[in-house]
Amino acid sequence: MTIFAIYCVDKPNSLELRMATREAHLAYVGGFRDQLRLGGPMLNENGDMAGSIIMVEMETLAEAQALAAGDPYNQAGLFERVDITAFRPSLGKLG
Repeated sequence: MTIFAIYCVDKPNSLELRMATREAHLAYVGGFRDQLRLGGPMLNENGDMAGSIIMVEMETLAEAQALAAGDPYNQAGLFERVDITAFRPSLGKLG
């Protein structure tokens, strides 16, 4: 298993869209609770949610990509950018 970091940056001025789809997003990622290691919103300089970081443990990059593609946030067009990369924890605790 590999940990993947899913780094999502919201489009500018999209807090309303984020809030409108937040419940569906949380329900969706909750379905991956066995693979979920860490997650939450990124905040802008005003303290408003402006993106997401999710760490998941999965077999393949394709599985992490499928999770990101199916996210209601992504399907609603919230994200300006989604980057996914393998991650190896070496400091602190994860999991």
